Amino acid sequence: MAFKKEPEYRHGTLPRTAVVLVNLGTPDAPTAGAVRPYLKEFLSDPRVVEIPRLVWSLILHGIILPLRSGKSARKYASIWMKEGSPLKVYTERQAKLLQGLLGERGHEVKVVYAMRYGAPSMPQVLDQLKTEGCDRILVLPAYPQYSATTTASVFDAAFAHYAQVRNVPELRLVKHYHDHEGYIAALRDSVLAHWEQNGRGQKLVMSFHGVPKRTLLLGDPYHCECHKTARLLAESLGLGRDDYLVSFQSRFGKAEWLQPYTAPTLVQLAKQGVERVDVMCPGFSSDCLETLEEISMEVRHDFLTAGGKEFHYIPCLNDAPGWIRALTDIAEQHLLGWPTMSNAASREQAAREAEVSRRQAELMGAER
Repeated sequence: MAFKKEPEYRHGTLPRTAVVLVNLGTPDAPTAGAVRPYLKEFLSDPRVVEIPRLVWSLILHGIILPLRSGKSARKYASIWMKEGSPLKVYTERQAKLLQGLLGERGHEVKVVYAMRYGAPSMPQVLDQLKTEGCDRILVLPAYPQYSATTTASVFDAAFAHYAQVRNVPELRLVKHYHDHEGYIAALRDSVLAHWEQNGRGQKLVMSFHGVPKRTLLLGDPYHCECHKTARLLAESLGLGRDDYLVSFQSRFGKAEWLQPYTAPTLVQLAKQGVERVDVMCPGFSSDCLETLEEISMEVRHDFLTAGGKEFHYIPCLNDAPGWIRALTDIAEQHLLGWPTMSNAASREQAAREAEVSRRQAELMGAER
């Protein structure tokens, strides 16, 4: 096996710790020329499409890429920000803010972001961290709910990269945080802030990205984790079971996917006389094509055309302060045991622990 060339080893250099925030990815530009290679990489992942490779390759290159690249490019153009793709813009901001808050809490770590598909790629980012002396790597996927189609694919990319590395760093992987207290609180705060400013709809629809139903039947916990997130969020908002709905979006192909499907669900609500809905996408940590175009544009149109009066989209967590605090808490929990604290912070922590021990000893002495 041919290994990657190792950077020059320097004796006595203290190893560094890094956190890699990994999101799905995005094309570099809202053009067919940029969308096509992105779609090719994404849809070539066997974790994403579980169809025999030869059959799928013929479909992908003969039908999907020629027909879908231009259509997807136009959709990307409709949501493109001045700074670039929303998903990339918000992921970059999250990484910078996570770096800052970890630093405020006394951690000396480097925080970077990578994309599973597109740029900056995971191999590119992991190679750069290697040259910078990072020998402890925490991989933090931007997916709160675990799925083999998303989180496991990130793990695959990390393992495949390090299979070619001679001096492999310590590696930790965050599997999920769908029920994390801080994550649920950040979602709750985003809903309450929206209601305070815009009023409250008759139904709160929580739309998660869909996956084929067969993944659930084969043991993928994604469906259950989505419903747990929804239940915890509803409880934190004081909602009854009839006040909210869980649905799944972004179907692809003819196979059955997780149900109920988002667009038909909203159409049915409108036909049943529901005039106003609030729709959010808790499974996306950053706004992207699937939230800004599919939900806030396409599904909105479907609902209003079917007779609905008001469609309110509640943005993803993006760079909200509560979400950055939650992300920092999640990172801290998984960094536990690694020497990331600065000298001053370590001394402060040691002093606090010593004070706690002293008080406990005094209490025990008094009890005797």
